[in-house]
Amino acid sequence: MAAEIPISDLYKVSKRLFDNVSKVVLGKQDVTRMCLIALFAGEHILLEDVPGVGKTLMGKALARSVDREFCRIQFTPDLLPSDIIGSSVYNSKNSEFEFNPGPIFHNFILADEINRAPPRTQSALLEAMSDFQVSIDSQTYALAKPFMVIATQNPFEFEGTYVLPESQLDRFLFRISMGYPDRKHETDIFENHRNGEPVDQLKPVCNGPELLAIQQAVNRVTVDRSITEFMLDVVHLTRQSPDLSYGVSTRGALAWYKAVQAAAVVENRDYAIPDDARDLAVAALSHRVQQRGGVQGGKRSDLEVIIRTIVGQVQLPD
Repeated sequence: MAAEIPISDLYKVSKRLFDNVSKVVLGKQDVTRMCLIALFAGEHILLEDVPGVGKTLMGKALARSVDREFCRIQFTPDLLPSDIIGSSVYNSKNSEFEFNPGPIFHNFILADEINRAPPRTQSALLEAMSDFQVSIDSQTYALAKPFMVIATQNPFEFEGTYVLPESQLDRFLFRISMGYPDRKHETDIFENHRNGEPVDQLKPVCNGPELLAIQQAVNRVTVDRSITEFMLDVVHLTRQSPDLSYGVSTRGALAWYKAVQAAAVVENRDYAIPDDARDLAVAALSHRVQQRGGVQGGKRSDLEVIIRTIVGQVQLPD
């Protein structure tokens, strides 16, 4: 039934979401658009930047714009995997162990400052992000849909941070930077926050069935073979680049493909265009490669330059 809804009708939902988030996240239309693309693709997003530029605000605004369950998890060095996925608790009344679900069973998870927790705790998210399920004590529990992890992190050079493992980074569709606001929008932010935190008053403008319909519609978006060939050329060049110790995985290529389809829906189209692939390449691929001789995790700006250079070497389809 959802698959029969025209793209134009779903675009109206997309526009409502965009406008709602933009009420509280001022001057960040590009970042908001990228977050919506990840949401519609059914994927996850990593916001990386210095403290205090609105990463957490963006995560809250996006999650609260959809009428589904939301939970914020503050990642700290003493956070345990069981604090995320839950644990089995012994019930003395029936002499059995009962599973006590953790916050991962909400629809939207804001993993705040994810790189302040050790890798063992970060890895508790892996199965949930890739398979939409968690396993504990030989039992597997399905997660509710829609499900999205919106993670924030400070640059890895900052004190008290751990580098995200490569397998963890590969689960995020995009790694993007919020950036500082310009002076005009920062003035507006002062006015907007005069009477408290505006995101706390944000109301949902989209329900679960509407979002699931959009995610299903993404799969119907046509991607011309020439665009696919362009994307594969870029992916294979990352694997051959002398600047990289390893290139984009097949999972990374598929994620980029899904992002291209979702971008079409955001733009009210049922077909992709070459610019969709080109414009999303850096955000979708730069965190999935490793710079040769670089520090584990890689400096974002250096990796983005490498990917941008590789993309420029491949002719864009007509």
